[in-house]
Amino acid sequence: MLQRKRQRTSRKTTEKSDLFDGLPDDLVVSILCKLSSSASCPSDFINVLLTCKRLNCLGLHPFVLSKAGSKVLAVKATNWSDSAHRFLKNCINAGNIEACYTLGMIRFYCLKYRGSGASLMAKAATKSHAPALYSLAVIQFNGSGGSKTDKDLRAGVILCARAAVLGHVDALRELGHCLQDGYGVRQNINEGRRLLVQANARELASSLNSIVKRQSSKQQNHHNVKYQHYTYATGSGCPLLSDFGCNVPAPEGHPVNVFLKEWFESGMGELSQGLRLCSHNGCGRPETRAHEFRRCSVCGTVNYCSRGCQALDWKLRHKVECKPMERWLEEIGNGNGGGGGEEMEEDGGAEDLAIEDLAIE
Repeated sequence: MLQRKRQRTSRKTTEKSDLFDGLPDDLVVSILCKLSSSASCPSDFINVLLTCKRLNCLGLHPFVLSKAGSKVLAVKATNWSDSAHRFLKNCINAGNIEACYTLGMIRFYCLKYRGSGASLMAKAATKSHAPALYSLAVIQFNGSGGSKTDKDLRAGVILCARAAVLGHVDALRELGHCLQDGYGVRQNINEGRRLLVQANARELASSLNSIVKRQSSKQQNHHNVKYQHYTYATGSGCPLLSDFGCNVPAPEGHPVNVFLKEWFESGMGELSQGLRLCSHNGCGRPETRAHEFRRCSVCGTVNYCSRGCQALDWKLRHKVECKPMERWLEEIGNGNGGGGGEEMEEDGGAEDLAIEDLAIE
């Protein structure tokens, strides 16, 4: 009698374990697609694939890889390996545009494969990938990967305009500064100011959106407060809310910008002598030749890959730290000049005025 009970129990256990195997592949692939697009980190996705052989096989299905989001592709610089490189290439072969941009940036700046990196970013840009369009604009503005004569300011402005239309806040800000300064485009101060106001308005709405979500998750059992909030594509910038007296934490940058910063700061990649990283903490782009980035004309201690990074860093950090250096006066007195870099004025007033206009409206 006891033996029969044991046999029945074991039979039930076997039947339960076969339920998953009975699910159709299409349903499992659909669930894995949802997971790959919404997972908050690579380990959330990889741990599922390690559960069993079937999930491992279906998790590498082209349809699943094509839906992988930026957070699933956010490999850490210290974990970079051939397998990570191969995974990104498999995602690209499956048609994943985010993987095209991610691997393109890594190849261009970290692995120094300029041609293949730029072509991957261009592939993503042709599919209206806003961060790829903006990154290509920065490359055109600086002539990255080539000489100073390879700069194409007009192409940079066109790429910025396309990214701005798609809602990329950093591109919108960059375009506003270009119009104000007449950089690569005919000067139009009023239009440039309008774009800067629009960029700050979008960033404000996005920051308030994230605050509301955090507060509602904490207070959902106590209060039922309804807010109307808006979602915008925010790019990699940080909020400029100090002018409003708000203390809002900066949102996370794009995972590939975090990768670039970790790659060079951890020693995984070494910068050649005289090359520097962009001083904006959320960027991570390195120079590809000496004096490629423009530096602060007041202190000379910081340098930026773009006017957008300069404006963001000025508001967040450098506005307090920027002080004229006595060594500059000594160098000028000795006839040594200023070091040969392209200078950038720390003009925070233009965007301050734009934000004041926004506050009045």
